Amino acid sequence: MTLPISAAAPPPAMQGPFADLRDMWNGSIAWVNSHWLQIAIAIGAGLVIYALLSLVRTFALKRAQAAPGQFTLTDIVGRVIHKTKSTVLAIVAIRMVAGYAQPPATILQIIQFVFTIAVALQVAIWAREIAIGLIQRRAADGHNETLTNAMGIIRLLISVALFAIAAIVILDNMGVNVTGLVAGLGIGGIAIGLAAQGIFSDLFASLSIIFDRPFRVGETIKYDTSTATVERIGLKSTRLRSVNGELLVISNTNLLSKEITNYAHLHRRRVQFSIGVIYQTSPAMLRALPALLEEQVKAAGHDFIRSSFTGFGPSSLDFELLFDVHADDYNIVAAARGDVAVRLFEAMTAAGYDFAYPTQTTFTAAPDGTMILPFAEDTATPKAKRTKE
Repeated sequence: MTLPISAAAPPPAMQGPFADLRDMWNGSIAWVNSHWLQIAIAIGAGLVIYALLSLVRTFALKRAQAAPGQFTLTDIVGRVIHKTKSTVLAIVAIRMVAGYAQPPATILQIIQFVFTIAVALQVAIWAREIAIGLIQRRAADGHNETLTNAMGIIRLLISVALFAIAAIVILDNMGVNVTGLVAGLGIGGIAIGLAAQGIFSDLFASLSIIFDRPFRVGETIKYDTSTATVERIGLKSTRLRSVNGELLVISNTNLLSKEITNYAHLHRRRVQFSIGVIYQTSPAMLRALPALLEEQVKAAGHDFIRSSFTGFGPSSLDFELLFDVHADDYNIVAAARGDVAVRLFEAMTAAGYDFAYPTQTTFTAAPDGTMILPFAEDTATPKAKRTKE
């Protein structure tokens, strides 16, 4: 007896993924046959949108490239536009007109999926170019050797971070549970950071020096107890040439952990003189001395600050002189100090002032306590005199 075969049951060979493909194909053919006019209009609108987007990209790119200057905001915008892919523009155009043609749910899901991938990757590329452009703009020196060496590492770190975020966004839109993946990436990042803590510490310190610019190559700085000129800023260490000629190699982390004095930005320097005159100087001459000092400083072309009597020293009457020299170069300041010193010596000598130097006075007394001189003297002398040795 022959059993009848049900017409509703497909052959075993037609079941499984092939059946799904067949159903999608048949559904697509039916959709095209029933919506051919909407599809044609959507294709035309998509081509127009793609052409407009391409025209806007070309126009903006030409305007950005025509603007003068490197690492400006306009230059960064031009680099971002240059990285915009034509494929992404086409996918955006398709996504914008897909709803009008009323495609089947499967096709719409495919379009949405491809659109999500393209936009996520494109945004990551844009963010990378913006971040790198702003870093180079902040450094403001495209020929900086340290920045050139560091850009490879910076680009790698930024790319890994941004594309990892893009991958998580894509997987999340696909319905994948990314909680475990995010936790794993966080733990892995912490482990890598702890393992390379010293390297990353010096690297970020180097970037801090480049961006914050506490000093530059060729400038003279004071670090700790050393005064030196910056020869090279590296990724891990900075090389300084001390005033005595020694080469100092200091890690960037240690360099920034202590106070740094930068003499390159000192547009004026204050010079101080301590002047001592003898105790035999008359009160009138003491009162006239500050004006004499001020006159000589102004005659040398410098800014007089103050001059005053400061105290009674062991062997001198002490005066203080302060004035400013407007110069960046320390050699000019040293020459100005010497010039003013010679002027003061000449003027004070001509005015009758005597510079004090360490002296000692000895008094000799007789057995009855009377002060006498230590050498023979005429007995008619009414009182003892002091002698200086």
